[in-house]
Amino acid sequence: MTNDVSLGIKYMLFASFLFACMGAFAKELSDSMSSIEVVFFRNVFGVILILFSIYKSPLVQKGGKPWLLIFRGMAGFIALLFFFYNIANISLGEAMTFSKTSTIFSAIFAFLFVKEKLSFKGWLGVFIGFIGILFITGFDGSSLSKTDWLGILCGVGAGLAYTSIRELRKFYDGRTIVLSFMSIGTIGPMILMLISEFYTNEKYDFIFATFVMPKSSDWFYIILLGIVATFAQIYMTKAYSVAKAGIIGTISYANIAFSIAIGIILGDAFPDIWIIFGILLIVLSGVLVSSKKD
Repeated sequence: MTNDVSLGIKYMLFASFLFACMGAFAKELSDSMSSIEVVFFRNVFGVILILFSIYKSPLVQKGGKPWLLIFRGMAGFIALLFFFYNIANISLGEAMTFSKTSTIFSAIFAFLFVKEKLSFKGWLGVFIGFIGILFITGFDGSSLSKTDWLGILCGVGAGLAYTSIRELRKFYDGRTIVLSFMSIGTIGPMILMLISEFYTNEKYDFIFATFVMPKSSDWFYIILLGIVATFAQIYMTKAYSVAKAGIIGTISYANIAFSIAIGIILGDAFPDIWIIFGILLIVLSGVLVSSKKD
C-alpha cells in the first residue's frame, strides 16, 4: 500500500499543478474574451474526447436517473462559470481557494441528502472552513463583493455536483457522468452568448456576454486549456484509484499553493496576511473533512 500511496500522491501533485495551469490559461484568455466563452472552450474539448472514448469502448451501465444526471451537469456548469469569472477578476490563488470550499459543502450535502454520517472531526472541519471563508471575504457579510458571493456559490455548486456523483456512480459509467457536465458546459454558454446578442446587463456579466472571435494568439491558450484540463482530470482520477480518498483529497490542496505561485508570476499581488490565514483554515478544514472516511 505504501507504493500505491506514494504513486497516488505523485499523481495528485501533478494533477494539482495542471489544474493551476488550467486556471492560468483561463486567466490569460480572459483578457480578450468573456469567462463564459472560456468555459465553452474548456468543455468542448472534453466532449470530443469523451465521445471518442465511448466510440472506442461502448458504455456499460444500468441508467435510470436522467434528472439527477442533468442536475449534476447543471450544478457543475454553474460552479465552473462562477469559478472562471473569479479567475478573470481576482487573484488565481484566491479563486482556487473559493473552489476548494466544495469539500465543506459536499460534506454538509452528503449528511443532509445521502444520510452520510459526519464525525466530530468532520463537523469541526466544516466550522473551521466557514471561519476561513470569513477571513478571505473580510469578515463583514454586509459588504461582500460580487466575486466573494460567486466564490461561495462556486463551492456550493461544486459540492452539490460531487454529492450527486456518489449516487450516480451506482447507475452510470463515469464517462457518462463527466459527459453530462461537459455537454451542459458546452451548450449552456452557447445559449447564454446567444441571449446576450439581444440582452446584456453589466451587473450580470458573469452570465451574459457576447461571443468574440478568438484572435490567432488565443488559439494557442485555448488548445493548452483543453489539453491540461483533460490530463488534470485523468491524473486526478488515477490518484483516487490507487490511494485512499482522504490522503489524496488532502494532497489536492497543493493546487492552491501552485495557483498562488503561478498567479504571482502572471502579476497577481501576494495575498495579505488575513487571506493567507483564511486559506490555511480552509486547507485544514478540507483535511479534517476528507479524513473522516479513513
